[in-house]
Amino acid sequence: MQNTLVFLHGWGMNKAVWQVCAEELSTHYDGDIQCLNLPGFGGADIPEGEYTLASVASMLAKQIQPNSILVAWSLGGLVALYLAKHFPEKVSKLVMLASSPYFVESTDWAGIKAHVLDDFKQQLSLDSAKTIERFLAIQAMGSEHAKEDIKQLKALLRQQPQANEVALNAGLDMLKNQDLRQIFSQLRQPVYGFFGRLDALVPKNVGSKMARLNSNFKYEVVQKASHAPFISHRAEFISYLKSIL
Repeated sequence: MQNTLVFLHGWGMNKAVWQVCAEELSTHYDGDIQCLNLPGFGGADIPEGEYTLASVASMLAKQIQPNSILVAWSLGGLVALYLAKHFPEKVSKLVMLASSPYFVESTDWAGIKAHVLDDFKQQLSLDSAKTIERFLAIQAMGSEHAKEDIKQLKALLRQQPQANEVALNAGLDMLKNQDLRQIFSQLRQPVYGFFGRLDALVPKNVGSKMARLNSNFKYEVVQKASHAPFISHRAEFISYLKSIL
């Protein structure tokens, strides 16, 4: 019996973004395919008490079968790394999709400038819908068919309820403050990466930096893709997944 394939989405999104990929993969993959909403996204409950990486991972761990293969996009990658470390029996392999163990630029790391995340947080308090729309535009920036990518993401996003404000705020805090590079460097499970060379949120050289932290890390960079390569370059993404599976 094949392992369950679990998809985790990114900030401001919901599990509907995986719809097309899941349908296509189901014709090639005999195991179960499970697309999960992060707590507070797509109508999912939020944790009781504080919304933290630990409480989010704990809620998701209850929904994930042992020895699952996690495919995690952007913010979902931080959650997946935490799960792989603290619930190792749940994770047999991990695919980081346009994701990083640390999202903020620092002297020794490529990432988003911290003030960009601060700006998003400020805008979120004024108009959450507009902020998510702006985030979508940044995700597609640089892609050879950016307008189509945004249109598709928007349409998929509308299939589920809007994200909870608490989850949106906490998610931005995670992107700014969580540094899981040490956890990533010590992972026992096989870990893979799939990146877009034109990504404005996870710069193209993050892959090589991650490979220096963990010698078992293998990754691929799509030349004309941005932050949503599973939308803009679905065929390449599915081909890469099949090679891992």
